[in-house]
Order: sequence, then C-alpha cells, then structure tokens
Amino acid sequence: MSDFTGFLIGFAFNLLVAVILVRWIYYPSTQNKAYVFTFLAFNTMIYFVLSFLTRIEIGIGVGFGLFAIFTILRYRTDPIPIREMTYLFIFAALPVMNSAGASSMIWWQLVCANLAILGVMFILEKGWGFHYEASKRIVYEKIDLIQPERRSDLLADLEARTGLKIKRIAIGKIDFLRDVADIKIFYDDLFQEGWLNGEEPAFITITKDEVN
Repeated sequence: MSDFTGFLIGFAFNLLVAVILVRWIYYPSTQNKAYVFTFLAFNTMIYFVLSFLTRIEIGIGVGFGLFAIFTILRYRTDPIPIREMTYLFIFAALPVMNSAGASSMIWWQLVCANLAILGVMFILEKGWGFHYEASKRIVYEKIDLIQPERRSDLLADLEARTGLKIKRIAIGKIDFLRDVADIKIFYDDLFQEGWLNGEEPAFITITKDEVN
C-alpha cells in the first residue's frame, strides 16, 4: 500500500467515524447545527495537519499541543456546555489517534478503538443503566400553601399546573411584599434534557391568570 493510498484510507475512516458520531449519536439529541459544524471541521482539519506533521520533524506531540492551546484560548471566550466540551475533546483526539494508527498500519487496533468510542458514547447518550433527575425553579404565588402542614396541597397544585410528577420540593426565598416564593421542584427527567443540553434549570413564573 502506497503512502497516498494509506493517507486516503485513513482520512475516509476517520471521517466515517466522525460522521457516525455526529449524525447518529450527538445530533439526534440536540440538533445543534453550530456544534455539528465545529466538530466536523475540527476533526477534518486536525487529521490533515497531523498526517503531514508525521512526515516532518515537528512530530505529533507538538501538533496536537498547538490545537490544544488554540482550543483553550479561543473557546474560553464563549461559554460551551460540558457535554459539548467533551465531544470537542473527542473530535480533537480522534484524528490524532487515527492518524498515528494509520501511519503505523495497526488497522485492527484502530478499528476496535473507534468502535469502542462509538459504543461508549452511544450508551451514554441513551442513558442505559442511568437514572436522571431534573429540576425547575418556580416563582409561586400561593404562599399560603408553603406551610409544612399544607405540603400535600402544594404538591398537588404544582403537579396539576406543571403536568409533572414531582418527587420532592425545596422552598427557597419568600417575598411577603409580593406574596411569592421561589420553589425548586425535582422530578424524573425521562429525556435527560438538562444533562444533554448542559443548561441551568430555567425559572417558571406561575400566576393566577394561568389557573383561569
């Protein structure tokens, strides 16, 4: 196998793994076009650069270090959820591993390593074997129900108005001037929305007009 043929096969293999990871594991959960663009662009560019660096004296270590420094400095300016940062690391590490493996002609080990990564990420995305709890913060106006002896009435009212099966309630700040209280509700998140999107729980304002 010539160097050029090995280069093309390595690139096609690396791109195939990246596309599978984006299209069938990451994208179905978020459908975020911006991150899809970033992941595939990073993955492709790093593979090409590292493929050339293996043929000159700089070496893979320095090349990967340059991309790591760029990632840390540039992406610190924009808040990126932990989940997307994890994917970004994977997409940056994949071409390093695949480029080195293709150069060393260890195809079986390379295929097994990529399949293992895809399998682990697929299982984590599906949440198999894990149980997630989500929470929401609510600005609640019926402060007469926050008394301990009326906790069951409070729970029933919140479930009826939110449509959620609430597991527990935590009462925070109480404003007697406006007759509202900050309440945090906890419930089983079947779709794991908070974990997948890396978002903080949003505030929900419940007013008397919503009851009518």
